[in-house]
Amino acid sequence: MTTRRIRSAAAAAAFAAGVTACSAPGGGTGDGEAEAAGSVVIGVGSEPDTLSPLLGYGKDGNSKIFDGLLARDTDLKLKPALATALPKIADGGRTYTYTLRDGVKFSDGEPLTAEDVVYTYRTVLDAKTNNTARSELDAIKDVRADGDDTVVFTLEYPYAPFAARTVLPIVPEHVAGKQDPNTGDFNTKPVGTGPYVLTNWSKGEKLAFKANPHYWGGKPAVKSFTMAVIADDNVRATRLRSGDLDGAVLPPNLAATFEKDDGRRTYRAKSYDFRAVTLPTAGKVTGDRAIRQALDAAVDRQAMVDKILDGAGRPAYGPLPLDDPAYARGIERPRDLATAERVLDDAGWKPGSGGIRAKDGQRASFTLYYPSGDKVRQDHALAYASDAKKAGIEVKVEGATWEVIEPRMKSDAVLAGFGSVGDPDFGLYTLLHSSLAGDGFNNMAHYDNPAVDEALDAGRRSQDRKVRGAAYEKIQQALVENPGYTFLTHIDHLYVLADRWDGLTTQLEPHEHGFASGPWWNIEDWQPKK
Repeated sequence: MTTRRIRSAAAAAAFAAGVTACSAPGGGTGDGEAEAAGSVVIGVGSEPDTLSPLLGYGKDGNSKIFDGLLARDTDLKLKPALATALPKIADGGRTYTYTLRDGVKFSDGEPLTAEDVVYTYRTVLDAKTNNTARSELDAIKDVRADGDDTVVFTLEYPYAPFAARTVLPIVPEHVAGKQDPNTGDFNTKPVGTGPYVLTNWSKGEKLAFKANPHYWGGKPAVKSFTMAVIADDNVRATRLRSGDLDGAVLPPNLAATFEKDDGRRTYRAKSYDFRAVTLPTAGKVTGDRAIRQALDAAVDRQAMVDKILDGAGRPAYGPLPLDDPAYARGIERPRDLATAERVLDDAGWKPGSGGIRAKDGQRASFTLYYPSGDKVRQDHALAYASDAKKAGIEVKVEGATWEVIEPRMKSDAVLAGFGSVGDPDFGLYTLLHSSLAGDGFNNMAHYDNPAVDEALDAGRRSQDRKVRGAAYEKIQQALVENPGYTFLTHIDHLYVLADRWDGLTTQLEPHEHGFASGPWWNIEDWQPKK
């Protein structure tokens, strides 16, 4: 999915220079030295569209407002959260039973019950709920409460990674159940069981949080924190340098400017986050398979890693990074302009005016959009256009807001970002399955390949590792032969923070980062340095 699932930096307004809540490190919403010492202000490039898990917020974990039945540790291993233990699995992988932790309360003081869990999952699965991640829970046939503290999931088919899907945050039925899940004020005034509660949300500026007095996991040392929404990378770096922020997510070139700063520390997280160009099959030019194949051959991925990412990343030859266990060995392919030219020649795209190829009166020219303010995507787009031109394809690069880009996604190319951790199914199904074409940011390229659909379904429905491995290898090979995207780079995430807290770590991160992922993924566990 794109960063607009957590709203693109281009779509969020730049953080106002005069916001007093972020006037000094640790200043958050505090008004005294003691309170400031327990506060943190973090600069991020985007904000969520909603804070309701019913609409997709926090579905992969790490929400500070909510908890799921399970959570992930630093190494992404599943651990109990609202549940007392990992699930009991029966009936050949078709039944999952969870027992709830005693004494858990929502931030309004009301107790958590099994009915809250049932309500959450049933509402997400309801077709009337505007949750474009619903397909991720496709395996669920039924969810029911067995008393106040036991929840039983019955699956349509054995789904190997199902337990990892139960990091989904649980919402209180006594609050959310009284509202329309699509339009109710729970979307902006959430109530959860997590370590923090939202105290203020100024759209496009900041989200402020304070410790939840009812939190079952103990009192965090960080008493409050603020996420300052600063869409522009350069502005975010400037505010960090001036001392207005304690930390920020930054692109590699800007993070590098803080390397010699003794008072700050840089954190680098490996990720599944990749940049790719969507090549819609409905496009007059991108709909031609030869064009897509030629672009795949013409692009210089390693140069993008070296020059745009300053080495903080890896070439992307598909949606899975090279070190993923399911990565298909042998699909690596260096830049090959000769192959690109041959493919275009064979398909009837002949050199024309200005060196741009044409076929049947149609110039090999199309527009590539990127979200304004995202320097890394802009640089990728410009490098891509430069590579394409050498093969005789004109790519016209334009920056725009997501409000402008979204209506054009079906027919125009977009410099997009995707990537999910935990299981190949989590990222590949929504990226490629034809049934999800045009469903929000799912399958943005409208990719339609029956063989890939079949392999995606096989990988999702089998518990046999060999069957699943063969399915995902088949998918990656198919994307080389018939690309719907040009995969460019897998990006490392870089963060710079004031070095005054212990307990900071990073996880292997998904595409969506900054707001949920980052060294602050476990901010409730931080302790002040002695």
